Amino acid sequence: MIGEPQKRISPKALKVWRIYGVLESLVVALLAAGAIVLTYLFDWPGWVTVIAVAVFIIFTYVFVYLLPMIKWKRWRYEVREQEIELQRGIFIVKRTLVPMVRVQHVDTVQGPILKKYGLSTITISSAATVHEIPALNMEEADELRNSISQLARVAEDDV
Repeated sequence: MIGEPQKRISPKALKVWRIYGVLESLVVALLAAGAIVLTYLFDWPGWVTVIAVAVFIIFTYVFVYLLPMIKWKRWRYEVREQEIELQRGIFIVKRTLVPMVRVQHVDTVQGPILKKYGLSTITISSAATVHEIPALNMEEADELRNSISQLARVAEDDV
């Protein structure tokens, strides 16, 4: 029996995911502000304002603090000669095995926020889908991309 994967993504992923949470919270803040303005303009009951503010506060706490922490603690991966194992999830933990013989190509992706923190995401494409290993240090991501590519070539040659 294979144990759970041992490698973790970068702790800097927490900062990146929290920034994404703040950006999402800004949208909720605009919606809450709209509800408050409408409450004032149309003389709606005061509880509408209270609910709008409560939703904003709860949403911000969940998406800026709680979910990034849980997501980071659960995200693990392991690259072996024959397969790549991914473990992720917040409430439901999902484990995926990607056989090396199924890997078609491997890319690194880096948006502006990831770049600011020196991180990259690896995407592993197979015929069926694309798998990701998010928020790895750039050097580690490059090494891992090259390693997976090499292992996939060897696995393909063995078939």
